[in-house]
Amino acid sequence: MDLRWDVVAWAAVALLLFAAEALAPGAFMLWMGFAATAVFLGVLLVPGIPVLAQIAAFVVLSFVSIQVYRKFVRGRGHERQSDRPTLNQRALQHVGRTVVLERAIVSGVGRVKIGDAFWDVAGPELPVGAPVKVVAVDGMTLRVEPA
Repeated sequence: MDLRWDVVAWAAVALLLFAAEALAPGAFMLWMGFAATAVFLGVLLVPGIPVLAQIAAFVVLSFVSIQVYRKFVRGRGHERQSDRPTLNQRALQHVGRTVVLERAIVSGVGRVKIGDAFWDVAGPELPVGAPVKVVAVDGMTLRVEPA
């Protein structure tokens, strides 16, 4: 049996794409590797397919496989709801908390200490030491009302 260059080339392309996916994971090269594998199997089983048809098949199969990935595989991961939706939103974690003013709210602006961090607050005029409840977040400023 003669070794055909097109069969070897598509096998090499598929392996290189799978290796690239392993070195830099992102699920993009993986699907192109599947397309190259399909073309490899096609030229292995059906000798004499023109090179232009092989390349066209690879391009079409790559496009289709990436679209399948985007629609069915990647889309499922975004539907999951987090059990901790405010994990990386530190200010939102304080909504509903009652804290004591470290600096009086004057002209609508004051300051509280939560844990080891100071937070600017906005709300009605209140003296130092007054308990306030965090009701909302505006950027990095906590909106408060008297507790």
